[in-house]
Amino acid sequence: MHLSSGFQVIGLTGLPEFSLGDDVALAIVRAAEQAGGLCTDDLLVVAQKIISKVEGRKVRLTDVKPSALAQKYAKICEKDPRFVELVLQESESVEVVRPGHLIVTTKHGITCANAGIDTSNVEGDTETVLLLPQDPDTSARRLLDGIAKLTGKKVGVIISDTHGRTLREGQVNVAIGAAGVQLFRDYRGLKDSKGYTLRVKLISVADEIAAAAELVIGQAQERIPVAIVRGLRILSAQAISSRELNMSREKWFFKPELGPELRSFPVPK
Repeated sequence: MHLSSGFQVIGLTGLPEFSLGDDVALAIVRAAEQAGGLCTDDLLVVAQKIISKVEGRKVRLTDVKPSALAQKYAKICEKDPRFVELVLQESESVEVVRPGHLIVTTKHGITCANAGIDTSNVEGDTETVLLLPQDPDTSARRLLDGIAKLTGKKVGVIISDTHGRTLREGQVNVAIGAAGVQLFRDYRGLKDSKGYTLRVKLISVADEIAAAAELVIGQAQERIPVAIVRGLRILSAQAISSRELNMSREKWFFKPELGPELRSFPVPK
């Protein structure tokens, strides 16, 4: 159960400014060669921005026509109606609409602000936004397979994004897609050092790895969208889904106190 007495986080520099159709696997392998090459059992944490860019998830707001519902919510949350329309299109349900806040549950099952749609580090203007990958797990698997084909190395891949946390200030990187890696470290049913049987200790290793990688990936001008995490040895050949990281609505302890205009509801299709 003990993972490691230590590990490294190595930021990859020299990666290009990615655009539609670029070969991310090849670019990562070449950058890794400059840092000594990839090793078997390495974990790659990849910022979702580059995956979204190569998969064509960039949208110009000038091409978006807001619906009546988007215009209604835009007035409440004080956001661009075109932006709100994209949030609704990417969502299964709306949870909170208040001044400055639009919290939804995405089609991926992730509950977050603005459906994870990003306006930073896109085009340098306010008219271009970046949507999350349509299927981050498939994106991670495609990247893992591409790296294995190029190098013969068995690695794991986590696609990360920066999210806020309930009742905590600040944001952290979390895993929104994964392939070839264990998502959890399960202590339930085991005994601690005093003989107590642990009942609820299910550690989200994937999120912890994503958060650790962010310390070198950064958020501003670092230009390090990929990090190697080395030394943990938690690869897995089992099929996984990052949806397992999303808490089901039935388990929510804190639920939005919504008025009749702000009630949690499925987004009309």
